[in-house]
Amino acid sequence: MSKMFESSNPLLKDGAIAKTVNRGAGRTVYSDTMTIAGAVNKTFILFGIMMITTSISYLNPSTFNLYFGMFGGLAVLFFTYYKPTYAAITAPIYALLEGLFVGTISVVYGSQAGVDGIVGQAVMLTFGTLIAMLMIHKTGLIPVTKKFRMAVGMATGAIMLAYVMSWVMSFFGAEIPYLHEGGIIGIGISVVIIGVAALNLLLDFDSFEKGEKANAPSYMEWVCAMGLLVTLVWLYVEFLRLLSKLNRD
Repeated sequence: MSKMFESSNPLLKDGAIAKTVNRGAGRTVYSDTMTIAGAVNKTFILFGIMMITTSISYLNPSTFNLYFGMFGGLAVLFFTYYKPTYAAITAPIYALLEGLFVGTISVVYGSQAGVDGIVGQAVMLTFGTLIAMLMIHKTGLIPVTKKFRMAVGMATGAIMLAYVMSWVMSFFGAEIPYLHEGGIIGIGISVVIIGVAALNLLLDFDSFEKGEKANAPSYMEWVCAMGLLVTLVWLYVEFLRLLSKLNRD
């Protein structure tokens, strides 16, 4: 199977897209194929949808919004991974659910830091990173090679595993040292995680381009847009975490 869409993002693994492009030794040709412009437009649509529930959740934060948004979003995410043809339906649902999570988590970190401007700072840092990584991608300063994808994928997997282990350990009153703590080491860990999240943006941009070149079916515009939204939300939350640590210290 082709590796052209290999990525650490679960939606953009090679199995999620390549099977829609190649059939045996021949190639499936679609009358309506994916374009970069189409994927970008879908990204704006999903972001707009997410902002609706983010605003609602931010003004009315609750534990229900936090966990329903987080786990509901994960469920939709993995359903889309296995059934990408439904992405035009599942991607907007994911954006709605993710907004519930983002709005509430923003209030949580903002209250922990005791600083009203932390949310605005995290937003600006997220979009600043998005623009910076887009420029890096366009100039080819960091080429997205097979080895690069593998390295970023392994780093992302290790981070996700650490978060899952930390969550499980919390039920037993334990935690992974420094992961959620301040201090030089804790802040350094957050900076490294942000770096890995930022590098995932390069993989997302690369998938946009390769999807168009491969004449992937048009529904993959929703899949790629959803994948980019996943990375942006992760990056935003990590910036919130870092700013919270900095203001605690």
